[in-house]
Amino acid sequence: MEPISKASLSSIPTCYATVSVGTPDHDLKDKLKAIAYAGFEGIELGFPDLLAFASKRASRDVGPQEFDILCNYGLQINRMCKELRLTIVMLQPLANFEGWTPQSEERKDAFKRAKGSIRIMEAVGTDMLQVGSSDAPISIAQDVAVADLKELADLLAAHNFRLAYENWCWSTHAPDWTHVWDIVKQVDKPNIGLCLDTFQTAGGEWADPTTKSGLLESRGSREKMEERFHESLKSLAATIPPEKIYILQISDAYKPIEPLDPTPDESGLRPRGRWSSCLRPVPFDGGYLPVVDVAKAVLETGFRDWFSIEVFDGGPDGQDQDWKDMPAYTKKAWKSFDRFRDEVVNVINA
Repeated sequence: MEPISKASLSSIPTCYATVSVGTPDHDLKDKLKAIAYAGFEGIELGFPDLLAFASKRASRDVGPQEFDILCNYGLQINRMCKELRLTIVMLQPLANFEGWTPQSEERKDAFKRAKGSIRIMEAVGTDMLQVGSSDAPISIAQDVAVADLKELADLLAAHNFRLAYENWCWSTHAPDWTHVWDIVKQVDKPNIGLCLDTFQTAGGEWADPTTKSGLLESRGSREKMEERFHESLKSLAATIPPEKIYILQISDAYKPIEPLDPTPDESGLRPRGRWSSCLRPVPFDGGYLPVVDVAKAVLETGFRDWFSIEVFDGGPDGQDQDWKDMPAYTKKAWKSFDRFRDEVVNVINA
């Protein structure tokens, strides 16, 4: 394995999620220009941004399953990215895909969305689809989830596409990296791998937005919790082959000013999901998660592929950002990322 040094990390390609600057109301071309201006080489194309782009250009609300129209506008996005020399690394996210009851309307809808996503991937020119571990309020049998993901992997393989499976830390069946890795191993297809995320790992195994301390108090003392967390990271570094990690997303989290209600909200979203949606800044900008430790573990596998900034920064109080200057924000994100690489090296050499 290549030693982890500043030089080795400087060659890692970098991308930025379009949903992590501005809002869907901001023109996508302006978002792309801000990302390119900051120095990023690629993007994760967020489905909400595709919808908003199509709706603005069509002068009407375009529905999420109007795939003919979405593909037409996807071709335009492809051209814009080529002009800005941005690679479209991944389309994201396909949510609540796996685990539905066979023959159910929900399962039919999930595969309709998946097949439409494949068409969009062809149009925009990307080969990777992000699937988040389901947070649907149903009991999901692992063998059903595995079967669904196998079928999706086969659909993607027909186009030489890949499936990046991510543990969402509020998922009802696969919140930790160990869960999604176990599922990926059982799917056992060459075109399925992991989308790992510093927030999802540290936010699920180290932190808890429903406690006053912001820490995972259910695992005993802080000392015991830290010990279990770092044992998990050691296991990650020793267990996952680097070729089975497709991308590492980077973000931190603010500790909520007041602990979040531990019960789901009116939409059914669990507290970590609410935390994720608006309290995720770039590293070194007010967050408190041990994100450098997570990145160190991922790099110790030998992984040297895409790093991506995926943040949802509503400030410490979770309110909307002032997006008057998107290039300034993406430039700040780049500086944070550059410091992030230095800190990873410092931790390794300590």
